[in-house]
Amino acid sequence: MMDPSPTNSVNGFYSFLTRGIDDLERVFLSTNFMSIQFLQRVLSLLRSFHSQLTLLVQKLHLPVGEKWLDEYMDESSKLWEACHVLKSGISGMENYYSAGLNIAASLDSHRHLSSQLCRQVIRAISGCRREAVGLEEENRAMMETRIQPLSLRLDEKVSIESKLNGFNGFRGVLYAMRNVSSLLLMILLCGLVYCWPESNFLRGGYEGCLLFGSAFMISTARLQQRVAAEINQINGRPGILLYEFRRSKVAMDELRGELERRCSQGVAVADWESEVGIGERVENFRGCFGMLRSGAENIIGQLDDFFDEIVEGRKKLLDFCSHR
Repeated sequence: MMDPSPTNSVNGFYSFLTRGIDDLERVFLSTNFMSIQFLQRVLSLLRSFHSQLTLLVQKLHLPVGEKWLDEYMDESSKLWEACHVLKSGISGMENYYSAGLNIAASLDSHRHLSSQLCRQVIRAISGCRREAVGLEEENRAMMETRIQPLSLRLDEKVSIESKLNGFNGFRGVLYAMRNVSSLLLMILLCGLVYCWPESNFLRGGYEGCLLFGSAFMISTARLQQRVAAEINQINGRPGILLYEFRRSKVAMDELRGELERRCSQGVAVADWESEVGIGERVENFRGCFGMLRSGAENIIGQLDDFFDEIVEGRKKLLDFCSHR
């Protein structure tokens, strides 16, 4: 997670947002596209922004019982719902990666690769592929029913300055947080749940935000454009964009191809591990599914911690208002 920075003022919070997005852009440029490593940083940044926003609110001397609290609660409710969709999407991968790891375990316990075992493994790989297809279908439906109503997008309609300065600048802070968190959530959803290449998020429609002129919006729009450009290069195919997920499917196809070639030749292998072609493919297959499992479990752990932080933040502000 990003190092805590003192955000005792509205301007300090804007600077914190800008540094965080700029740091994330550097991670984006140095890691595999939509990798677990990158998405962990996205989620950590979202958590940092949320915790700093909660701390800032307590320093702004906001009036008790005013609309600012309702606006904060509305935004944190959206965050809560979106993160539950993220958790559902990544938790749904368990059947898929478990099926893959079971295939690897089966091969480990049967070093002699007979034609019969070969056909059994091919059938198991077909079942694993069906798990992947079913997962993406479920996630697509979840995006339609639970995410689209949240209207996560960068707001191109810039409010007048006096409105943004409302509540000692808190309304402007909330506007900034809403835009930045919308982008971070959509990156996470595209990576972990489902992505439509034709969605508004990917059409590069945030240029209007640059008119706002703020450094954090310039950084946010630039990151959005980089992510959109990468997604548009993946042949426009919708689905789960997580690098480790896509890599596991490639490894599965490569192993299946090698097994089908062996089956068609009718040649039994005394010890498949000593065979260069098939041994490498099994090892790659096992490694890809193992990385997917450990990455998914790590993300779920981060999300569970974030749920606790959201609840704590809401409680803290309610207590803050009731004791003034």
